[in-house]
Amino acid sequence: MNHLARAREVFDVEVAALKAVRARLDGAFTDAVNLVVATLSAGRKIVVVGIGKSGNIGRKIAATLTSTGSTSVVLDPVDALHGDLGVLSDGDLVLLLSYSGASEELVNLLPAMKRFSVKIITLTGAPRSLLAHHSDVVLNVRVPREACPFNLAPTASTTAMLAMGDALAMASLEARGFRPQDFARHHPSGAIGRTLLLRVRDIMRGEGRNPVATPATTVKEALLIMTRARAGCVCVVNASGRLSGVFTDGDFRRHIAADEGVLRAPLSKVMTRHPICIPQEALAVEALKIFNERNIDDLIVVDEARRPVGLIDSQDLPRLKVM
Repeated sequence: MNHLARAREVFDVEVAALKAVRARLDGAFTDAVNLVVATLSAGRKIVVVGIGKSGNIGRKIAATLTSTGSTSVVLDPVDALHGDLGVLSDGDLVLLLSYSGASEELVNLLPAMKRFSVKIITLTGAPRSLLAHHSDVVLNVRVPREACPFNLAPTASTTAMLAMGDALAMASLEARGFRPQDFARHHPSGAIGRTLLLRVRDIMRGEGRNPVATPATTVKEALLIMTRARAGCVCVVNASGRLSGVFTDGDFRRHIAADEGVLRAPLSKVMTRHPICIPQEALAVEALKIFNERNIDDLIVVDEARRPVGLIDSQDLPRLKVM
């Protein structure tokens, strides 16, 4: 068998494993989500425990939970028996990961954990195992077979365990009413932070880069205003300074092709009324969504009184790393 064929076989085995685990989801999953929500609502935390490959998966699950507002810590079962069990407190929720349900390190730790007033959720492929028997909720992640040709190396089973952890994190997130703004608070850096924390006022072109004209301004004068501001459009405001229209360089090209005398025309004759705009307090991600959905090059930023206070050029977004 060639390498590509082997790779496709691995994918097929793991996809089949995920489908099998998905089909087995039942009320136990709902009970697990309710435990997570109740624990966090009480101000307690989730303690994730696993060993070997399950321990690696546990660290990723804990990271996902924490990044989505579900306070989680990882407890190494070996170190726990030598003092690290101090991380566990009454009221916490323990998430045990053991595909066999009989991992010696977790079995040895179980009596010590039972001395605390904690609830236990176990992710295992052996729902009748010792660990499962001593758990409050059991999430069955048993798979038909591993992707390993010898059916030995944890592959499909760890994928299934990871997917179950992701499902638990996402369902809990939704149950707790976690919002994009909350997500942004946990990701202040990188693309996620820039997109969710930055507001329109932080990325807009303001002051001299925000060309403004009146309806009586001629097209020729408007072009000069746009050129000085190095912008592709000019905002047209009424006597109260409120946005009433926009005139773009694209509008100019279309009109000049039909009428060379358009340079003398007032903007009131050629502007686009009711232009697309966005409040300055909106999140940058909302501006990005508008650019993706509407065929525009410039987005006008307005204040509470609908006065144009800035401009966002689509070419600015890559430079600002918002896209």
